[in-house]
Amino acid sequence: MLLRLAETADVLVEGFRPGVAERLGFGPAACAERNPRLVYGRMTGWGQDGPLASTAGHDIDYIAVSGALSLVGRAGEGPVPPVNLLGDFGGGGMLLALGVLAALLERERSGLGQVVDAAMVDGSALLTSFVYGLRAVGGWQDARGVNLLDTGAPFYDTYRTADGEYVAVGALEAKFYAELLAGLGLSEAGLPGQHDRAGWPVLRARFAEVFATRTRDEWAEVFAGSDGCVAPVLSAAEAPAHPYNAQRGTFAEVGGVVQPAPAPRFGRSAVGTPSAPPRPGADTDAVLSELGCAAAEIATFRASGTVA
Repeated sequence: MLLRLAETADVLVEGFRPGVAERLGFGPAACAERNPRLVYGRMTGWGQDGPLASTAGHDIDYIAVSGALSLVGRAGEGPVPPVNLLGDFGGGGMLLALGVLAALLERERSGLGQVVDAAMVDGSALLTSFVYGLRAVGGWQDARGVNLLDTGAPFYDTYRTADGEYVAVGALEAKFYAELLAGLGLSEAGLPGQHDRAGWPVLRARFAEVFATRTRDEWAEVFAGSDGCVAPVLSAAEAPAHPYNAQRGTFAEVGGVVQPAPAPRFGRSAVGTPSAPPRPGADTDAVLSELGCAAAEIATFRASGTVA
């Protein structure tokens, strides 16, 4: 079936361990014989070669080896897995999509498809490129929670509020930092300078003390419309109802399920709200028919349990 699909498809994506597709008879070489223009995407954790290629793993393992996991966490504490955003989705799926699009563009020039080898260990490493740039100029230390963007700086962190919720603070630039102090009522508090690292513990303690005097939503109101770079930390249940997200349509309801809307947005070819997925097996007959299977052959597949 996959070889038949490869004859007419623009893109074919698989996620087997290296060598499995070849043993089953539909690896990239076999598919390219059927369709030299085919873009064949391969999604794995470790990639198609190397000593770890055939071993099992999950997002947390891939970002551990890539170095990305070591960056996430507070000073003196262990690394914190950022759900599975860095490996599976950011370094994996998103970069596979980017690679496939690049291969399709290149095909317009060469007339030929190619294999896109998207490994989560490669992709998550790529996402840390800026850290390597900072390290090269002395702007990043190899320790968690001591740098500008990893909770080391008191003006780039989260703070607990009076109701047990949190606000996020990202006042990096001097003018934004000034508005942060103004909103907190600390403009004239005689605090250490923003970039005086020796004074950061003092700033952190003072900020924590003040943020703990009001609720999260009260602080959101205090900083509404300001450039203090303070935002409420919303849960997955709360985010779709936030006024900004609601006005912008950041989330959509599809088939009774609230979920993020398609992104990014296009000025000329706007993307509509996606439709609900069909029930499993709803399109099986149609797909098999398009692949050239006769009705009797499809009935045989169903009777044998080959398809549902």
